[in-house]
Amino acid sequence: MHLEYYIIRDDPISTMILDLIRKKKAKLGVDVKMTYDDVGSKLSSAMKHQLSESGVLHYPFMPVIFSSLTRESNYRNHRKTAVIDGEIGYVGGVNISDNYVNTKDSKLYWRAIHLRIYGEAVEVLQFHFLTTWDFVTKKSIEVKQSYFPETNCKKDVAIQIAASGPDTDWANIMEAILTAINNEESYVYITTPYFIPNEQIVTALQIAAKIGVDVRLIIPKGSDNWVAESATNSFLEPLLEAGVPIYRYSKGFVHAKTIVVDDMFFTIGTCSLDNRSFNINFEINALIYDSKESKVLKPQFIKAINDSESIDFELWKNRPRLDKLKESCSRLWAPLL
Repeated sequence: MHLEYYIIRDDPISTMILDLIRKKKAKLGVDVKMTYDDVGSKLSSAMKHQLSESGVLHYPFMPVIFSSLTRESNYRNHRKTAVIDGEIGYVGGVNISDNYVNTKDSKLYWRAIHLRIYGEAVEVLQFHFLTTWDFVTKKSIEVKQSYFPETNCKKDVAIQIAASGPDTDWANIMEAILTAINNEESYVYITTPYFIPNEQIVTALQIAAKIGVDVRLIIPKGSDNWVAESATNSFLEPLLEAGVPIYRYSKGFVHAKTIVVDDMFFTIGTCSLDNRSFNINFEINALIYDSKESKVLKPQFIKAINDSESIDFELWKNRPRLDKLKESCSRLWAPLL
């Protein structure tokens, strides 16, 4: 069992999962390796000790001294993946935290989407985990045959795993997204919690809308970072002017990072449409090329629209000047947000 997460916290759901891993799986001899981002995660010394005592190997990603003071630190591992027995893989926007449980006692509803995959694509998730493990442990890992077992997946679905970060020469995920936008013919539906795009993405969306493609965008109604929210707002008017309907999710906080195109392609992963995701943090997305599976995600997007408020272009153009000034100032920080 190999786990790689941006957020693992000492809260009820995390404790339940970690207790299951250390008290049952590790004691039964399951090989458990776990890495977590040292800024995003909050694990007590007691829990770390208990994990070590049970045989769970765990390492922080790029540890810092004062994590609470470095929330926006660069080069964080924003990935959220799990590989089980080399046969089942998970990737998407769900961290190990109470925020994603959405019980009746939850203070805020979080909308996030995670993907389970089988077959050969799991091998690529495994490869990226082992690469990270080699980095965080600073030791050469023994690559076992059991990490890459033969698969008997019955479905024939084309899947690519795209990973990017400051250690790669190319912005792989951004380029995949840009290619998808530039090649759509019917529609492109985007959901992202942070929308601070580069010029290429903005231009591609404007061109698509102008030639009649059904381009729609869902963003949060409110963000956990007012500077990022203001920067996002600065990018909306050019898209609205080009005819792109923009919806602000109002049921809670939208944390899903998905794009579905033409009933033929979709992506689910950890990458938002912002510079931090494209170039600064370590991210990973699954790219799926399949008509049947794409039609499963499309209704989820429509469902989210029903829980969202549409932005009226005329009202948006006439928003207060103070808001526009704040947006302009925040946009100056866009490359760092």
